[in-house]
Amino acid sequence: MKFATLPNETRDGRALTNSGRDGRALTNSGRDGRLAVVSRDLRRAAYADGIAATLQDAVERWDTVAPALQALYDAVNIGRDTFPFDPTQALAPLPRAWQWLDGSAYLSHGELMAKVFKIDNVQGAEPLMYQGVSDRFLAATEDVALPSEADGIDFEGEFGVITGAVPLGVTAEQALAHVRLVVQINDWSLRVLAPREMKTGFGWVQAKPPCSVAPVAVTPDELGDAWRAGRVHRPLDVWFNGQRFGAAEGGAMAFGFHELIAHAARTRDLCAGTIIGSGTVSNDSYRTVGSSCIAERRGIEILDEGEPKTPFMRYGDRVRMEVKLADGGSVFGAIDQRVVPVAR
Repeated sequence: MKFATLPNETRDGRALTNSGRDGRALTNSGRDGRLAVVSRDLRRAAYADGIAATLQDAVERWDTVAPALQALYDAVNIGRDTFPFDPTQALAPLPRAWQWLDGSAYLSHGELMAKVFKIDNVQGAEPLMYQGVSDRFLAATEDVALPSEADGIDFEGEFGVITGAVPLGVTAEQALAHVRLVVQINDWSLRVLAPREMKTGFGWVQAKPPCSVAPVAVTPDELGDAWRAGRVHRPLDVWFNGQRFGAAEGGAMAFGFHELIAHAARTRDLCAGTIIGSGTVSNDSYRTVGSSCIAERRGIEILDEGEPKTPFMRYGDRVRMEVKLADGGSVFGAIDQRVVPVAR
């Protein structure tokens, strides 16, 4: 199944209301949007009214609502009672989430960064993971307002999963059963600020503004044989200012999403709607396949040419990311965003 979150508007103009988990009513001005089921080819959609009001509602009641959502999805794919789907109008699938945990599962990225900056590579037998801002996720075509070009603006293409409720102590073998949806993420980073925060040992705050998410979230079966061993085995195509920047293969994760989930749940439950990221998609053959972030490209230039040549993003620069299956069909829709200054 494929899902999108659209602005909370109804055909007859009335506000949608339902009881939110935090006790507040969700209305047509609410931040959680309105759940729509999207056709496999991303051309048509239908609202999931009467089944689940929001994607968060759906993942919290997944076992109950999944059969009705599947029936609606089947109807959407034959064009029954649908409307044209415009991905540029979609919000992030979860415009806000209870929890965002980002891993670093591609060892080639960490090894390259450690070599460039002559630091110890802290990656070991356990995944690396940090907890990031989750009260807002940016829409896939939304302008990204950032305070200063001098902060080292960078994109980071990655994959992610949205979980159902995960019990404390879940094993990696059990964890895949708790994956509800797969998503594509741009984890924005401010590279000049990151080293200072890392040295404090307290983690990132200023260096990690809100992430962007592609317009469509999909159940793992939509990936077919590209979903194996808790990994997305497809390249993440990245374009920077219209030029091909990278197409790193997603299956190169040293730790699959089941292992990342188990790591996160070692000492706590994970609530339904937790988003877990893979970290920057990277391959050992980065000189051939390219990169999913500017920092990696600059690292290669330092090693090969003695200094970085590719600048970080400036206002007006644009990045596009998309994943396609072997038949050419877009999986999640595209992230296509421009960096702009914060309005003063």
